[in-house]
Amino acid sequence: MYSLDINFLKDRPEYQKQSATKVQKQPIQLGNLIPVYIGVGVGLVFPALVFIGLSILEGKTTEVNQEIAKLEEEGKSLDSRIANINKIKAETAGIYVQTKALVTVFDQIRPWSAMLQDLRDRIPSKVQIETINQIAPSPPGKDAVAATTTNTAGFLEISGFAISYPLVNDFALSLGQSKFFNKEETRIITAELMDAPAITGFSPPKADTSTSNVKIKPIQVVKYTIKTGLSSVPASDLIQELEKKGTVGLVDRLRNIKKVGVIAQ
Repeated sequence: MYSLDINFLKDRPEYQKQSATKVQKQPIQLGNLIPVYIGVGVGLVFPALVFIGLSILEGKTTEVNQEIAKLEEEGKSLDSRIANINKIKAETAGIYVQTKALVTVFDQIRPWSAMLQDLRDRIPSKVQIETINQIAPSPPGKDAVAATTTNTAGFLEISGFAISYPLVNDFALSLGQSKFFNKEETRIITAELMDAPAITGFSPPKADTSTSNVKIKPIQVVKYTIKTGLSSVPASDLIQELEKKGTVGLVDRLRNIKKVGVIAQ
């Protein structure tokens, strides 16, 4: 039928004492674990951020390295272009120096046609020119005369005949007023009276046949030598004078050179 099991062990005094000595366990509350979760989360977040940062940095480093390589290639190309430009500049400078030297020589030209025309315009009517010699300037220090002159263009030595001494002097003064000659270096070297040679064209007076014993003195002329220094003024500064003397070709060249800028305007 029914059996009734009654445990009277709990009612015993020794069991109650033993139960009393056991420590009661308190229940664990989730609210007390929040700091732990936060700490674990922080511990996981920082490595993740570091990993992400390193990845980004590695990517940026790769991009920077590629950009540096690209810039280095462009730099090499630019260095080559710069070298070519410098080479062209050096060649241009050399050509300019050569052109300048050539133009300098060209600017020192004294066309004979212009100087002869100037002599024709200045010579008095009763003065004749027999010879014209060009004399190069003496090297510096060669003699006392060269040491006292600064002429670098040279000289002209003009010889001929004149009907009188004043005409020779007038001719020398007229040469000193020319822009093609140097006034300070124009002087009469020799002037002597002599019988007119046949080259002068002066006809000797006819003798009187009725008085054969009378001797007629021949016409006297002055044989002169004038030395004048060539002007050192550049031909580019004598364009108007050269144009007046009919030197059209040289004038056109000088004006073209001025337009280019090799010679200052």
